Amino acid sequence: MKGINKVLLGFVMLFLMLPACERPQANNTNEHILFGHPGSDGTILYRKGYMLSHDNDKKVANWVSYHLTDGYLVKNVGRTDDFRPDSDLPEGERSELENYRGSGYDRGHLAPAGDMTRSREVMSESFLLSNMAPQIGPGFNRGIWRALESKVRKWAKERKNIYVITGPVYSDENYKTIGVNKVTVPTHFYKIVVSCTGAGENLDAIAFILPNEKNPSSALPQFITNIDEIEDLTDLDFLHELDDVVEDNLESLKAEMW
Repeated sequence: MKGINKVLLGFVMLFLMLPACERPQANNTNEHILFGHPGSDGTILYRKGYMLSHDNDKKVANWVSYHLTDGYLVKNVGRTDDFRPDSDLPEGERSELENYRGSGYDRGHLAPAGDMTRSREVMSESFLLSNMAPQIGPGFNRGIWRALESKVRKWAKERKNIYVITGPVYSDENYKTIGVNKVTVPTHFYKIVVSCTGAGENLDAIAFILPNEKNPSSALPQFITNIDEIEDLTDLDFLHELDDVVEDNLESLKAEMW
């Protein structure tokens, strides 16, 4: 065997030997989407701290995905609170500040500001409204959802290297909307956390579906699910660039609380 065949064989062998979290991706080199795009529908927006797919009809992201390490959690900046519409989306296909005013809903982060403290740019981008969804405030955005975000940061510090995917679920076709732009109110939110430990050799996952309503933070374990269920509810396809056996095992896993 010689020439190009030797090169290809060497690449394939190297690929198979690499830990899952270090393998080069054929379709995307962005660090925030290592396991493949969950779905191609929507407008894909790339940020330094995360990336997302935006539903221009519902004016809410389909998913937001980001890489989080213990090193990324260094606290170089505080909250900027510079909420603003996303100028990368056309007017009429995005949410606006006035849509939330008087709505009774919080501008709930999908990629949370607390995970974006490493630079002012990363922090500020987290306040783009494309990274927001209407959330019940007391008891959800300012309650159990915030508690889950804190858990994620704790896991990033303990496990060193995690990937987070989060977004909305609509269990009712009669969507509630807010504002003249008709920003859709999700009935639930999902969050998937995949950790890569042992230099990326060991993969683990935990997943949640939380109703967009007031619940005590102590109830978090009740909302653990598996990735398969989230895929069924959202028509998204997570982790599809992993080996099929590894993907199937991770997506069917209903973890105990980490």
